[in-house]
Amino acid sequence: MPASGVRAAAIAARLSDLGLPARLEEHDRHTSVEAEVPDSLTADLWREVLEAVAEADQFGLLATSLNGRTLWAVVRKAVPTTGDVGGPSHQR
Repeated sequence: MPASGVRAAAIAARLSDLGLPARLEEHDRHTSVEAEVPDSLTADLWREVLEAVAEADQFGLLATSLNGRTLWAVVRKAVPTTGDVGGPSHQR
């Protein structure tokens, strides 16, 4: 499993340990983690949840009146380097 997958799996496991069963989904450039967030989450638990998703490259909360609240996190996959990807200033 690539490093991004390991990081995403660790975030998902931590969320699940906190009582938020998480789903992982692989994409071309990232791995996403999603978990439903109950209305009854305490402030202390929110802090722990935020600490878990802070390990991701991006995270957020999608809240709708129809579907409740879904916490999401994205861990980007490493992009293989070829040639002068960094541009002229990065060439040796």
